[in-house]
Order: sequence, then structure tokens, then C-alpha cells
Amino acid sequence: MKRLLFLLIPVALLLGWLFVRGRGLVEVPFARVARETIVSTLNTNGKVEPIEWAAAHAEIGGPVQQIHVSKGQTLHKGQLLVTIGQPDVEAAMLSAEARIKAAKAEIETLDQGGRASEQAEIQSSLVRARTDLKNAQTEYTTLLRLAAKNAATKADVEAARQAVERAQQQIQSLERRKNSLVTQPDRSAAEARLQEAQSGATAAAQRLTTGQVRSPANGVVYRLEVRPGGYLNPGDLVAEVGRLNQLRVRVYVDEPELGRVQKGMPVTITWDAMPERKWKGFVESVPLQVIALGTRQVGEVIATMDNPDLTLIPGTNINAEVLSKTAENTLVVPKETVRRQGVETGVFLLDGTKLAWRPVKMGISSVTRTQIVEGLKEGDLVALPVERTLKAGDEVKPLIQ
Repeated sequence: MKRLLFLLIPVALLLGWLFVRGRGLVEVPFARVARETIVSTLNTNGKVEPIEWAAAHAEIGGPVQQIHVSKGQTLHKGQLLVTIGQPDVEAAMLSAEARIKAAKAEIETLDQGGRASEQAEIQSSLVRARTDLKNAQTEYTTLLRLAAKNAATKADVEAARQAVERAQQQIQSLERRKNSLVTQPDRSAAEARLQEAQSGATAAAQRLTTGQVRSPANGVVYRLEVRPGGYLNPGDLVAEVGRLNQLRVRVYVDEPELGRVQKGMPVTITWDAMPERKWKGFVESVPLQVIALGTRQVGEVIATMDNPDLTLIPGTNINAEVLSKTAENTLVVPKETVRRQGVETGVFLLDGTKLAWRPVKMGISSVTRTQIVEGLKEGDLVALPVERTLKAGDEVKPLIQ
């Protein structure tokens, strides 16, 4: 019995060791080093703005009386955008126009010799007076002939002569009255009233123009900050007008990635509101400083792009992909296979059934792949991440992907 027990103990220990060894073998997925064409891209975000634009502001305060344009409308410089109501100025304009009309009517009456009723009365009196004069002159002539024949007395002749004088004086009086209907002071006063009314109208018109907000440039209204019935204060923004067939994009590149960006690199823009669309452009300039953007430290890379159908809107938050470099027929591995140990960058290489640490030198990277310039060869198997911490010398169960 003791001898049997002595033989079973080594067997049990061996089985236990094999069990523990089998249970501790970690399954690790491996990727094969392959040759591919890799495109280094930098994915980030940005904001769209027009290259050429101008803002229109309210010069005066007042209620929005009328909006003459709509967002997205193409305008020419000076086109009326918004009219700001000015009730007191509009009343002054109406009053001035009424005074102008009255003054012009008065001058027209003066040009015609005075009011028609007075002219008619004087003219009628003149007709009667001239008839009386004619009759008196005929009577006087007749009496002179008769007196020469001693057929009329001197008293009759004198009476006839006086009748002629009275008729002449009556006509002279009526002529003076007719001429007095229109005097130079009357004309001067009427013209002065007309000039004063016209000056008032001009001043009111100039004041009304301050309530007319006009487009500061040719372009498209891409921002309209007014609504019917609203109120504007002096200096308030009314609209922004810009040229939208070509746009500028501020691409926010994190500080560690700025070295990868150079002038002239292609840029692709996408917008979440139109996910099926893409806009192509290029890097126009790289930043000279780094700024804070929320919790990020970024440089503002400026890109330009065409927008022929005007669908991309200034102020839009966009996604940007900068194409930095391309390497053809080069060794690549999945990005996640590259690790750091101390100051070294490398991968875990499959050596038989064990892991071996292999330092590598990397080149460019895409979103998912990294170029290996030195340290690996085509066909090598490199370990992908697992939950367990790996180290050189670990024996593993490889899963080849």
C-alpha cells in the first residue's frame, strides 16, 4: 500500500503541473507584416468661413420696418437689406412735402397774375371802364364840334372833358390794382417758403437713409440677424455678406501633429448635415502659434476649397482629413501592435510559441496602419493587444489573423 502511494504521488504532481501549464497558456491574436500602400492622414475638425466677406450694421436704433432680402440671396453692393422705422422723420417728410406742394401752387398762381377770382373781377371792371371812356370821348368830341358852331355851351364841353378824365383815372386805378395782385415781395416770400420746405424734405430724406441698411459688398447673404417686428440698436449686426464660391476652413490640428502638416497638402472636408458630400481643398498656410481650444492645444491650419453650388455654409463645424504623405509597397502593421517599453518603441514578435521583443523604427501612419521602416520583414507575426500584460519570453497560444 505504501509502495503504491509512493508511485502515485509523482504522477499526481506531473498531472497537476501539466494542468496548470495548460491553463496558463494565453491565447494571443497575431497580425502578419505585409506590404501595402499606406496613406498618412490626419483627422480632426474645423470651421468654415468666407474668404471675402463684409458685415452690415445698424446706424440708428428703431423697429425693423421691412426686411428686403432673405438668407442665401445673392446681392450687389448697395442693395437694400433692411429698413428701420423712424416715425418722427417720416412725419417730418410728409409735412415738408405738403409745404412744397402749397408753395409751388402759390408760385404758379403768382405766375398767372394772381388768384383767378380777383383777376376776373378786375378784368370785368376794366372792360366797363374802357367802355365808359370810349363813350365819354365820343361825347366830348361831339360837344367840341357843337361848341365850335355855338350849338353847345362851354359848361357842357367841360363836363364832357371831366367825364373822360374820370374814365381814364378809373382805368389807371384798375391797372394799378391788377399789377398789385403780384408783387416782388409776394414772389420772394413764396419762393422762400418753397426753399424752406425743400430743405426740410432734403433733411428728412437724409435722415431716412440712415435707417436704410444696405449691402456692404457683392455676395451672398449667409447670416441675417433680424426678424420682422424686431428692434435694432445702433451698431447691431444686421447681416453678413460674402463670396461663397470659394471658402476658407480653419482646421484645428493638435500640437503634436502640427509637424506633419505642410503648405499645399490636400484636404478633404465632410459635414455631418450632408454626410454623402465631400469638398476638396488644400492647405494654404500653417500656423505660427498654438492656441487653446477647450482642453486642446491646437494650431489653426488654413485651407481653401471650392464651393461651386454654395451648399457649404460659413460658420459650419466640419470634419477635416489632411492627406500628408503616401508610401507605396511598404511594410505595414496595425497601429495597435506597436508598443512602448521604456524609451523603446517596438512589437512582440512570435518566435516559435514564445514572444520576443523587437524594437522598430516607424514611418508614416494612417488611421489604422503604421509604416515599419526598420526592425521587421514581410511575413513576420506581431502580437495584437490582449487583456493580459505581455512580456518577452511568454509562451502563448497564437491565433493567426
